Amino acid sequence: MNAPLLKLSAVETRIGAYHILHGVDFEVPRGQLTMLLGRNGAGKTTTLRTIMGLWKPSAGSVQFDGREIGGMATPEIARLGIAYVPESMGIFADLSVRDNMVLAARGARGADDIDAARLEWIFNLFPAMKTFWLHPAGKLSGGQKQMLAVSRAIVEPRKLILIDEPSKGLAPAMIANMIAAFRELKNTDTTILLVEQNFNFARQLGDTVAVMDDGRIVHRGAMAELADNQDLQTRLLGLSLAAHQ
Repeated sequence: MNAPLLKLSAVETRIGAYHILHGVDFEVPRGQLTMLLGRNGAGKTTTLRTIMGLWKPSAGSVQFDGREIGGMATPEIARLGIAYVPESMGIFADLSVRDNMVLAARGARGADDIDAARLEWIFNLFPAMKTFWLHPAGKLSGGQKQMLAVSRAIVEPRKLILIDEPSKGLAPAMIANMIAAFRELKNTDTTILLVEQNFNFARQLGDTVAVMDDGRIVHRGAMAELADNQDLQTRLLGLSLAAHQ
């Protein structure tokens, strides 16, 4: 069996006086989409931010591709091939879609420096990015901004993408578009760790799942197993996936 691309072992994170993560343990298999689920306040966003180096672990190990990255600076972690799409999306509202993409492409001085074939692939995933290429990002709809945030993360090949609640606040049609795009992305060599509150979204996309509660991992396994077990859903998440289909 291949070694996992990402492995967290006994990770603890403290933010000021607050002890948020209490010994987090889980793995992200290569080439798969792993869902990180849990109730609000369980520690999911803190986990992503700790992996990305935005918050430093106070204990434990974060290994990426066999290398310890816990405590490394965020730019160093990004250079290893990890991209992060925060819940806030992290786009530059005053800049055009094009300029947002140029800034995300390391070393690019202009749009002509972005790999043309990859850009066309992104346009196929998210046609609105081509339509609004020269428009200010701040003028996009919520769903289009989310598409731009994901497009920025994949403008160059990445080994791992961390995504925080991509469907939050989106209309059903936009969610369906996002699901289709992630399915296409799964067909590449990209590994994804995705935090999500929309359980139907999780059920359709997840290969594996880790469930958090109170800063700890309380369940690990196949997403299909959790999707088929309503008692387990209720115990771990407080409600069943069936209610969100």
